[in-house]
Amino acid sequence: MFEMTRVTKAYRTDLLETHALREFSLKVDKGEFVAVTGPSGSGKTTFLNVAGLLETFDSGSYRLDGEDVSRLDDDARSRVRNHKIGFIFQSFNLIPDLNVFDNVDVPLRYRRMPAAERRERINSALDLVGLSSRMKHLPSQLSGGQQQRVAIARALAGDPALLLADEPTGNLDSLMARQVMDLLEQINGMGATIVMVTHDPELARRAHRNVQVIDGQITDYKPYEAHSASVTMLHPPAADATYG
Repeated sequence: MFEMTRVTKAYRTDLLETHALREFSLKVDKGEFVAVTGPSGSGKTTFLNVAGLLETFDSGSYRLDGEDVSRLDDDARSRVRNHKIGFIFQSFNLIPDLNVFDNVDVPLRYRRMPAAERRERINSALDLVGLSSRMKHLPSQLSGGQQQRVAIARALAGDPALLLADEPTGNLDSLMARQVMDLLEQINGMGATIVMVTHDPELARRAHRNVQVIDGQITDYKPYEAHSASVTMLHPPAADATYG
């Protein structure tokens, strides 16, 4: 799905140069679920931003879904990002004055999709995350777990090749965090490639593979034996029957 080879990224001021990534190399195959862990300031978020084409890098190479995206200009990066990458953020990033349906619709509108196709994609994504009955609700009318499920639906509606999750359970209690992880595992079982940054070792163990980053470099790179490599598709959850 993607391969970074010796990627280096530094942030510079007049007095200081900080290396966030140091010859960072990582390959993720299609259908994998990879957890990226490490202490604060280790380079995890920078890696995710580079992987999501939100930031450029200084040297090295990056191939995404068979395409060399290392030196694309801003417009080309935006196009690739909109068509191939889905994002799930810790803070949900929902638009407060738009209802659930319209929040999921926003990135699809940028693709200039026909209204009928957008509606079909939105309904399917909300059905998968168990929120079909809440599509006319505003974010303020939802629990934290429900808001994160809207964010997941928004990412899935675009049918991305790669799903990037930045601490997706960071603002949730332990029960809601486990439920969101159940949903991510289900989505991965359908074939989605997921890379998740997390501080939580319990959640990281549920991924196929754990990559530890310290000082901008990978220091540990191994599968977790506790994870079952085969995850079958479940029926979509009944609306709000078990989730918070």
